Amino acid sequence: MLKKIADARLFGSLPEDAGPRKMTFRGGAMHSVRSPGSQEFVSEGHVFVVMLAPCAGISVTFGADRVQNFDATAGQTVVIPAGVVSRTSWNSRRENIVVAISQESMLDLAGHALDRVDFEIRLANQAVDHTALHFAKLMKAELKHPDYANELYLDSLITAFGVHILRNYCIAKLQRPVRAGLSTIAASRVREYLDVHFRRKLTIAELANICGLSPGHFAHAFVKTFGTTPHRYLIERRLEFAEGLLTQTAFPISEVAFLSGFSSQSHLTNMMKTYRGKTPSQLR
Repeated sequence: MLKKIADARLFGSLPEDAGPRKMTFRGGAMHSVRSPGSQEFVSEGHVFVVMLAPCAGISVTFGADRVQNFDATAGQTVVIPAGVVSRTSWNSRRENIVVAISQESMLDLAGHALDRVDFEIRLANQAVDHTALHFAKLMKAELKHPDYANELYLDSLITAFGVHILRNYCIAKLQRPVRAGLSTIAASRVREYLDVHFRRKLTIAELANICGLSPGHFAHAFVKTFGTTPHRYLIERRLEFAEGLLTQTAFPISEVAFLSGFSSQSHLTNMMKTYRGKTPSQLR
């Protein structure tokens, strides 16, 4: 799991009275109901705004772009990548869910959900997203009583929402290729760490810390060195271990899955079919 609760500063300058909010391991969610007004906002993380009700008379500017004027509808989703300054004003009551996810968490999610780290979140506005609205309604219900909101449940909603964003609002990142991979010492340290801890959940930030690199730099250098993403490397290591148990022991397949770091027997079966072309039963 991620090591600690996400930093509340992901919500930037949004005032405390904007609505109830709660931080989880992955990020944070806030149910905001505000009277007509305006704000300037920037966050170190990625921020997503899902309208829960229609709102007339919205004006918004992103960075140095021209002003956009529109009437929002329920489900309208705004995607604001990290570091982008937005200036917004609205002439009527505004109700929305705001989700904030750190760059580190999105990078970690991309490694697991997309099996890639070379992505870029696209700025988006005025798109009606019914899936995002569904997540927003679930978050609103959980945030009605923030002091009693289930942190694990809310974190799962934010995680699933983040995967949805990655699948629908990101593109391959156009950048100069990484010239160098990990140093020999760093690669050895990471390999040894993975050999010991491959059965538990690991994050890119945790692995990057071993090398003293930023998560982004580490992720690209890892691919350059090992020829695959950290997530794929971890799956391959778990499968190797599971194959050994299946062929050399009489452990039940469910126990093999548990000992190898898979969440369930079906998870092991799906991964083995995907990457080995056979099921655990066929291998045994």
